[in-house]
Amino acid sequence: MRSKYIVCELLAEITKELSPFIERASREAQLLLMSYLQKDELWLITHRDSELENLEELLFWVERRKRNEPLEYITQSVSFYSEEFFIKEGALIPRPETELLIDEVKKHVQNADAPIRFVEVGIGSGIISIMLALYYKNASFIAVDVSQDALNIAKINIEKFGLTGRIELRLGSLLEPISEKIEYLVSNPPYIKNGIELESNLSYEPQNALFGGTIGDEIIKELLDEVLRREIKFFSCEFGYDQKDKIQTYLQDKNYKSLEFYRDYSGFDRGFTLKL
Repeated sequence: MRSKYIVCELLAEITKELSPFIERASREAQLLLMSYLQKDELWLITHRDSELENLEELLFWVERRKRNEPLEYITQSVSFYSEEFFIKEGALIPRPETELLIDEVKKHVQNADAPIRFVEVGIGSGIISIMLALYYKNASFIAVDVSQDALNIAKINIEKFGLTGRIELRLGSLLEPISEKIEYLVSNPPYIKNGIELESNLSYEPQNALFGGTIGDEIIKELLDEVLRREIKFFSCEFGYDQKDKIQTYLQDKNYKSLEFYRDYSGFDRGFTLKL
């Protein structure tokens, strides 16, 4: 590839480079260029004949994408719940179905002014706690992760949205770093069975945020035990599409008020809310 290009020619060249490796090559060429130039789609349309140079870093981005590195890590940007978040290797890339976890919490605490204490286990990039904090203006948040890299990424996003004073970050496993009374626990924990072969792009993401144990639901069950022991009023959690029956069976002899499941955009079971 050359060092100088006309915009329309550059898009065509990137599309050609990506086509053997990426399904939506044309669209991804646009996304890469928009992110690199910090321009929107309208700019690309109205500047089709503009000349660009100093493209060395962009060409490196293209090579990274050809190796199936996630687009979000390359551009260091991900969209979630209509907001843009910083992301890089070290935190799981947010998926659209996790937006439903936000909706699930809102369904169970409908008062946006509620002065409630939320705890999130496995904050990752921070997207869940941030979106909830933007909605629940009087709520406080403690967010835990076993990864300092993830906490560093979450901190950047928390600062971006001006929530430093309301979301406290703690390093540790599950609820071990928290002694305070918890009113609402929320989590998108690792829930994939160890040894399952995943798509190659997932190899770039933190494996401890994907794999949940020999069965896959071990971490969820540990959290359920903590919810029951600490008498946490609400627990909303994402899980794997095949784990609904296991959760129901695990809780069948336990004392709780209600257990509601929800499905994702494809109709698969995707999570639950336990209410004590």
